[in-house]
Amino acid sequence: MPARERALALRAEIEEHNHRYYVLDAPLLSDAEYDCLFRELQALEAAHPELVSADSPTQRVGAAPLPEFAAVVHATPMLSLNNAFDDAEVTAFDRRVGEGLAIHGDLDYSAEPKFDGLAVSLTYQNGILLRGATRGDGATGEDVTANLRTLRSIPLHLQGSGWPTLLEVRGEVLLWRSDFERLNSQQREKGEKAFVNPRNAAAGSLRQLDPRITATRPLRFFAYGIGLAAGTSLPATHSALLDRLAEWGFPVAPERRRVKGLAGLLGYYAHIGGQRALLPYDIDGVVYKLDDLAAQEHLGFASRAPRFAIAHKFPAEEALTELLGISIQVGRTGALTPVARLVPVFVGGVTVSNATLHNEEEVRRKDLRIGDTVVVRRAGDVIPEIVRVQWEKRPTGAPEFNMPTSCPVCASKVVRNTDEAVARCSGGIYCPAQRKQALLHFASRRAMDIEGLGEKLVEQLVDSDIVRTPADLYRLGLLALANLERMADKSASNLLSAIEQSKQTTLARFIYALGIRNVGETTARDLARHFGNLDRLLAADEADLLRVPDVGPIVARSIRQFSGEPHNLEVIEQLRAAGVVWRDVEVLASTASNNTGKVFVLTGALPTLTREAATQMIEAAGGKVSSSVSKKTDFVVAGAEAGSKLEKARSLGVTVIDEAQLLGLLSVAQPVQ
Repeated sequence: MPARERALALRAEIEEHNHRYYVLDAPLLSDAEYDCLFRELQALEAAHPELVSADSPTQRVGAAPLPEFAAVVHATPMLSLNNAFDDAEVTAFDRRVGEGLAIHGDLDYSAEPKFDGLAVSLTYQNGILLRGATRGDGATGEDVTANLRTLRSIPLHLQGSGWPTLLEVRGEVLLWRSDFERLNSQQREKGEKAFVNPRNAAAGSLRQLDPRITATRPLRFFAYGIGLAAGTSLPATHSALLDRLAEWGFPVAPERRRVKGLAGLLGYYAHIGGQRALLPYDIDGVVYKLDDLAAQEHLGFASRAPRFAIAHKFPAEEALTELLGISIQVGRTGALTPVARLVPVFVGGVTVSNATLHNEEEVRRKDLRIGDTVVVRRAGDVIPEIVRVQWEKRPTGAPEFNMPTSCPVCASKVVRNTDEAVARCSGGIYCPAQRKQALLHFASRRAMDIEGLGEKLVEQLVDSDIVRTPADLYRLGLLALANLERMADKSASNLLSAIEQSKQTTLARFIYALGIRNVGETTARDLARHFGNLDRLLAADEADLLRVPDVGPIVARSIRQFSGEPHNLEVIEQLRAAGVVWRDVEVLASTASNNTGKVFVLTGALPTLTREAATQMIEAAGGKVSSSVSKKTDFVVAGAEAGSKLEKARSLGVTVIDEAQLLGLLSVAQPVQ
């Protein structure tokens, strides 16, 4: 398969698993399987830099913030770490660091346990806790200040002296194993659902809308670094910085060590691995960081991860169990995924009872039969993988698995393209399984951005036959919503308001919201810019589509298949009739010469435009969007509650404009259908 098409396929698969893990809390992959896919995409993009795009999973971290919490933009991104899985990869990391610094000989590193919890940031002003936030997608997190204040391990006022006037501390929220067992015992006594593992319990506890619930959960915090410090000098090394954080009242890992060279790294890994079961909390590896902070800054970052640090993961854990059966799950795009149903087995710290099998070929390759005794591996995730079958224990006459020829949800025909390993339901939005996921995608933040339309509500709307297509959302009334479970008049009114607001969108967002297979955010933007309006896109043949940058045969065929389905065109017309409109991309493109190279900075909440929509419009008009204000900034676009960026713009004499002035500057026409 050509590199571009393989990259598109990998991105689609990784994003599907990201959605299941971070949004639906229903993962189907182990960490090891996910890491394998991610590393393949990383290698592909490294070999072909022209394939790297802003919406690639390698360019972002983590998950998007929940709409129930206010958004917090991190002063500096909370990036994740690259992973090493064996000594050779750690050796390569140590060599790269030495080469990057032009140093021959052993380097000093800070080595620490890799906590298995939820990453957060804590901002202190003049020593007082000002704000706490989750990592979110790395750039923007969720404001969970009220919840974090309930953690007794987090100082509300810094101790000691010499702390910065403004300090952002980063660390991990987690549960000790003993606390987790007590919490689950309490959950069962109350007849409530038990948590799967300590990490799941910590994340669920911290993201409660009611801080009083969080206060009842025995959450703990460990600091492992800072994101920002102003008003004082800091130590020269990371290990000394951790000591300073301890002096200011923050818990830090007592197992941390300063080690020298590759031997020190591998020795620490072996030591912590031997102590792992004795620790009071879960870890899934260790973290190595170059100790010299000035050298860290010199090495900098590569895309989504720092060059000066790496996570050395522990090997997967294995156990034996029995394969009871294989069921089928139907995804948003109609993909049929076989799922192994297992006799529950305790492995890797949790009890697991199912595992993904990816596709029919995977089942055939491993020669799985119902009743087989199988080796199950878990590598820090909820869902394990089946590694192999113990042939000698296979029962006589164990039946083979056969992929169904009709969808188990809607009975539509199951089809499989010759160039794909995945079988799909042909029912489209007619299929309730696809309908629910299609509606969730349509309403998602980067699509139509309908706040409050979550999974539980979509399930009720679909199961009650109130909503069949996205167009039905715009016909909802207050009475129908208020009668649903957990929907009071105010909640229903808020949702209707969000639906009404979503009618004003952009062409790129609308294309992305349609859920065309293989069409991500970047491709949707490219299509919007190339064709200018939706009708030309829908009328385009494959030859026309292949003229769009980065659109290959697979994407072109997916678009043609979508636009060739009469029911899809009917839904689009219904959406237009319901009043969904977008701004004319052609007008934006025609103004590019006036704004080419202009640098814009967005701050605060704009009256009608989301941050993503404003960014897209500026870029379509030839401008650039920066995250920080400098003398090179041409315009700062300020909305409600604009903060330090607005103040800096005024101090530098940068022109400050509002949303109306931005639209005028870009010569944006009235919304069109």
